[in-house]
Amino acid sequence: MTDERLGDALFPAITALPRGAGIVFRHYTLAAGERRALFERVRRIARRKGLVLVLAGPPSLARAWRADGFHGRERGGGNLIHTAPAHNAAELARAARNGADLIFVSPVHATRSHPGAAALGPARFAALLRRAARPVIALGGMDPRRARATKRLGAYGWGAIDGLTPR
Repeated sequence: MTDERLGDALFPAITALPRGAGIVFRHYTLAAGERRALFERVRRIARRKGLVLVLAGPPSLARAWRADGFHGRERGGGNLIHTAPAHNAAELARAARNGADLIFVSPVHATRSHPGAAALGPARFAALLRRAARPVIALGGMDPRRARATKRLGAYGWGAIDGLTPR
């Protein structure tokens, strides 16, 4: 997941990703032109490294920007990869009904992205995984150690913002 908080750490974090990994490009607060320019820089690196690039936003924008997919609660997207967020069982079910290929379930642990939000914790995360009709990506307070724990619970993978950058 990209985020304005990454600042100058954005490009080293992307460059460190292994081939086949994915990026969900967010950067919601940038002006439209700035966001597009930054997306293009990220897209060039993603193509060179063999990374999947998903744009947070509607499928029409993802298609126009030549992303591999879109991240959001909308339905549709045709041949685009569709990732969606979920924070509870109802959102998990809705994401599956709307055709999401991957569902980011969060926050598994406390995270700066959602300050004050109640974390699911391993037990509630595992309970959601059992109800999932699609592969689940663990998100929220993740790092490599926590990723191994969620993988043992059945998570398809994990995502991070802070967990991929040096502290």
